[in-house]
Amino acid sequence: MTIAVTLRTLFALGPINLARVGLYRLTLKAGIHPVQRLGHDVPKGPFYKRTMRKPTSLKPRSDWQKGSANYFGQIIKGVSEPPDWHVNPRVETVSSMTKLPWWKIPDFDSTTGDIKSIWETSRFDWLIAMSQRASLGNAEELSRLNAWLENWVQSNPPYFGINWKCGQEASIRVIHLALSACILGQVLDTSEALLSLIRLHLKRIGPTMGYAIGQANNHGTSEAAALYIGGSWLASTGDAEGKRWQAIGRHWLEERAQTLIMDDGTFSQYSTNYHRLMLDTYAFVEYWRKRQSLPEFSKNTHFKLRVATNWLEQVTDKDSGDVPNIGANDGAQILKLSDVDYRDYRSSVQLASVLFRKNAAYPIKGSWDLPLNWLDITKPENAAKRPSCQTQNDGGLHILRSDNAVAYMRFPKYKFRPGHADALHCDLWIDGENITRDDGTYSYNPSVAGSYYFGKTQAHNTIEFDGRDQMPRLGRFLFGAWLKAQRVSFAKNLQGKICATASYRDAKGAEHYREITLDANKFTCIDKISGFSKQAVLRWRLQPGVWKLEGNTVSGNKARIVITGQQFQPEINMNEGYESRYYMQKNVLPVIEVRVIKPTTLTTEIIF
Repeated sequence: MTIAVTLRTLFALGPINLARVGLYRLTLKAGIHPVQRLGHDVPKGPFYKRTMRKPTSLKPRSDWQKGSANYFGQIIKGVSEPPDWHVNPRVETVSSMTKLPWWKIPDFDSTTGDIKSIWETSRFDWLIAMSQRASLGNAEELSRLNAWLENWVQSNPPYFGINWKCGQEASIRVIHLALSACILGQVLDTSEALLSLIRLHLKRIGPTMGYAIGQANNHGTSEAAALYIGGSWLASTGDAEGKRWQAIGRHWLEERAQTLIMDDGTFSQYSTNYHRLMLDTYAFVEYWRKRQSLPEFSKNTHFKLRVATNWLEQVTDKDSGDVPNIGANDGAQILKLSDVDYRDYRSSVQLASVLFRKNAAYPIKGSWDLPLNWLDITKPENAAKRPSCQTQNDGGLHILRSDNAVAYMRFPKYKFRPGHADALHCDLWIDGENITRDDGTYSYNPSVAGSYYFGKTQAHNTIEFDGRDQMPRLGRFLFGAWLKAQRVSFAKNLQGKICATASYRDAKGAEHYREITLDANKFTCIDKISGFSKQAVLRWRLQPGVWKLEGNTVSGNKARIVITGQQFQPEINMNEGYESRYYMQKNVLPVIEVRVIKPTTLTTEIIF
């Protein structure tokens, strides 16, 4: 069965994608990939010049002050000035691979911990905060950002060391270098040192685009964006190679939008945070295109970006900016132009709405307008329509709304590889608070203690059969035997109740049918389960706080939860689980576990 499952899964990934990835790995191993022959001199700063001051009414970010850093949306103290670019601050270890060519460095190394914790400072997020402060007349910040850049290029000679390993990491640097040039007014008056830094990055990104495209995820969109932005920037100075990179980047930006964004707006990674990363990337590309007076993208590309904007607005709470923690959440964020929390998505929704829908998602003034202000984008007077109940059938998401509550249910419609075993997971939000919630990621590195828990079926609000995942895991980032949704429906009746259903049958014959209903003050979930061998466990992962179990009722400050079984009362216990709202951070939350040993129907009522 394992061989058959693996073969079917590989076929689902796509023969062309597999060929791209396979050819990349084979040529690297053989030492004949063009990227292995790259060379480039180390540019010497300063990279940014003194600039004309922006209006003092603009508010800069306050993070990345001396002695502190922003890692995955959280402030870390005690950081050196400039930081050691090869240190993982979480485990206080230094990468021993600083002098190796990047292709000889492994993805996972237990001695240095999670590689993303080393990469984080080399994404140049600090450059945005410092550029903002410098643009308001802080000469010390201009000197400081130049000093950090000069230190980085000396400490990371071209194509050696851990910070050159990933094309997407190099691409995020290009985007942030370009954004800083916009803030400082130096796109048309760029130093040769900065152009040289852009050029050496594009030389790294260009030859491995095939691998990025083969991933069918944000790597392709990020790297295409870097080639387009950096290439057009160089081309404006008469650089012929820049024109070639610009053309390659434009081609893949169009192709990736049309391939990876489904007609209902879902992005290929089935993840709220990766969706934001993708949409922010395209938003900056569109801003750059307009600023440079470059030709417009196709109507179909603009359509895909409009529906992708709709999707993100649908899952963003208008009062807090928070979103369901659906799918992988690796802490990625670009275009951070204000001090709002990492989990506040409204700035991204607003920017994308203005650029792709020509309207304001949030018509009143607020922190969500700061990116528009910093980029000198006029906010439209017309407002977008408010989000409504709907089913996103291409990507597999039911959205039910009442006056003060929203319920989300994931169902398995996998055109692309699923990142979590989360079929029929439900998120419930009451008055903007996430009452039943998803898990996040915590860490991609298997050597990080506890990382194995995240993404598994047991970490979602759904049924776990016989102590296993809904789909067999074939690798760190790959499940097999992809589930297929059945009995999908969505309806709103005359009494104001909204009802949605979906079901699946897994590779071992276990079946789960779920029906959810939302009305003015109650959420009801009916689970019909069968086909398992020993036991089935229903879990409800709750908002941290005080929850009390008495019989078949769990009571908290925001809601009362009543769970009943058909013909017999199931075993109900309160246990603990984990969630990761910020990458490399996890916290404990209460979990209701409902255990049965024979087929039955379970009913959960959440009264609020």
